[in-house]
Amino acid sequence: MQDTRLRAFKRLLDIMDDLREKCPWDKKQTLESLRHLTIEEVYELSDAILDNDKAEIKKELGDVMLHLVFYSKIGSETNDFDITDVINSICEKLIVRHPHIYGDTEVEDADDVARNWELIKLKEKENKKKTVLGGVPKSLPAIVKALRIQEKSAGVGFEWENKEDVWKKVTEEIDELHHEVEVHDQGTDNLEKIEDEFGDVMFSMINYARFLNINPSDALEKTNKKFITRFNYIEEKMNQQGISFEEATLEQMDKLWEESKKK
Repeated sequence: MQDTRLRAFKRLLDIMDDLREKCPWDKKQTLESLRHLTIEEVYELSDAILDNDKAEIKKELGDVMLHLVFYSKIGSETNDFDITDVINSICEKLIVRHPHIYGDTEVEDADDVARNWELIKLKEKENKKKTVLGGVPKSLPAIVKALRIQEKSAGVGFEWENKEDVWKKVTEEIDELHHEVEVHDQGTDNLEKIEDEFGDVMFSMINYARFLNINPSDALEKTNKKFITRFNYIEEKMNQQGISFEEATLEQMDKLWEESKKK
């Protein structure tokens, strides 16, 4: 089993060496040119996971792994790092971040593990004079970034006591948003304030999702997929009936929407 894994990994490394030496496209790639392609591959992996398509997950994992090997190959050419450095680095991090496995720290559950993880990261940042939220990537999608901000601040004790309090905050933010909308409807130019309150609602909802052990990004994407499926059903049925969107009434489309939900 172990020899099979090592041979498979060595085969990938050897192929990467060949491509970097002989393929015109692979030879010209840089860390920067690969970046957007890597992001695309990760999103494709995410789609496969949400679809629970095991064959596609395997394929997309291979694509992501290729990119990791590609970056490491480029790093080795400038003597900055190679695949060995990358693997050893993550191994050392995992050992340090899991003192309940490789040390004498005791934990009761996964929440304890998560808290210890954030505290250890904080100590590492203190040694490097970094802030608690300094490790949140600036380019993360907003929903993912909000979740990571909340997780990191909770990891150092800045946390709500229970989900009921979080829900109260959600309803409070919704009321404030509704108030600003009413003010706008009365003729006040306060769109910036509405946007601000809308952001607060979303941030509090993401926090509530966290207390429900729901990933808000995954939940929203599943709703996106559900909407697409139902809307495609409406479009298909209208085409069969020879009705265009310009001709269709809202009542007709709503009836087809309800049909799609039953299916």
